[in-house]
Amino acid sequence: MAHVAMLVGDGFEDSEFQVPFQTLRDAGDEVVVLGREAGALIHGKTQNSAVEIDRAVADADPDEFDALVIPGGHGPDNLRTDAKAVEFTRRFVQSGKPVAAICHGPQLLIEAGVVKGQILTSWPSVRTDLENAGARWVDEPLVEDDNLITSRKPDDLDDFCEALLKRLHD
Repeated sequence: MAHVAMLVGDGFEDSEFQVPFQTLRDAGDEVVVLGREAGALIHGKTQNSAVEIDRAVADADPDEFDALVIPGGHGPDNLRTDAKAVEFTRRFVQSGKPVAAICHGPQLLIEAGVVKGQILTSWPSVRTDLENAGARWVDEPLVEDDNLITSRKPDDLDDFCEALLKRLHD
């Protein structure tokens, strides 16, 4: 059983939270939802779903988790101004453990300063930001480079979740 952190901000892409969350739970993994404030109820981009934050990211340590998942939507952009979320992300990437970011999720990786020299994918509007931060952007459903796993959009969730599970359980 893996212990996985999901770092989620308000306005997250509903399916990009729900599908990995449920996939990990179905695999027997423990998922801890991290955000700005423990107990806060944050809403998805469509306002049709909500999730309660289990723990404040400020109170979490990357050493206690086996992987980090960053759903897309507007959540990563909302979190990139939170110094604790950025530092947690930076430390997690530097740990070498799997970090899976989908859609706009790489915005948090950019802010953490960990994309230079990496090959990544994302939602197309994040492309220029990734390239300006020194990453090489490709338009593919799934990209794995070192410990980073990235995908473009909800249509890529099957590949995204499969790659994450493979890293955790193989």
